[in-house]
Parts: sequence; C-alpha cells; structure tokens
Amino acid sequence: MKRNFEITDASGGAAFNVRVVTRATKAEVAGIQDNGVLKVRLTNAPDQGANEELIGLLADVLGVDASALEIVAGEKGRDKLISIDGIAPEVLEERLLSIVDDPD
Repeated sequence: MKRNFEITDASGGAAFNVRVVTRATKAEVAGIQDNGVLKVRLTNAPDQGANEELIGLLADVLGVDASALEIVAGEKGRDKLISIDGIAPEVLEERLLSIVDDPD
C-alpha cells in the first residue's frame, strides 16, 4: 500500500506532521504512518534534548540547514508540526519519500 505524506504549502516553504518516539536505540526516520504522518525515532528523552535531536536529524536527512526547520506546534508532545523555509512541498515530498523504505 502506497502511503502519502501530508505536506502543507506554507509561506516561503512547506510544513508536515511528525510522530516522535523517544528513548529509541537508534535515531532514524522510521516510515510513514497510515495517516500520512512521518514517524521518527529519537534516542534522547523528551526532557533531554529530543526536539533538538529531531531538528538535527531532519536537517541531515533532508539536506537542509537546521536553521530552516522549526517546530511550530507540539513542542512538548509526541505529535509535532514541522515547518521548513525555502523548500517547495513537491521537493520536500520527493526528499522524504527517498529516505523512507516504501514497500511498494
């Protein structure tokens, strides 16, 4: 089953939803959930820099500067809305799909 990301066209960039799992053994992009949300595993606990780890991981895998990424909603929760400046939604989707193991 092909899953699509839910990417929003934002002023000067794009935004997408992320579901974070903390205290994992490995930091990685784990895939796309059925609802189109990107699932990310982080090694840090929420109170030990998980948000910073998330921004750093996404910047690395997407090939953008960390300063272009911002958590615009959900800073204290597992479900977050991430905004990226300077990238078109189509380009973001292409990059995200290239790093996710899609079984189709």
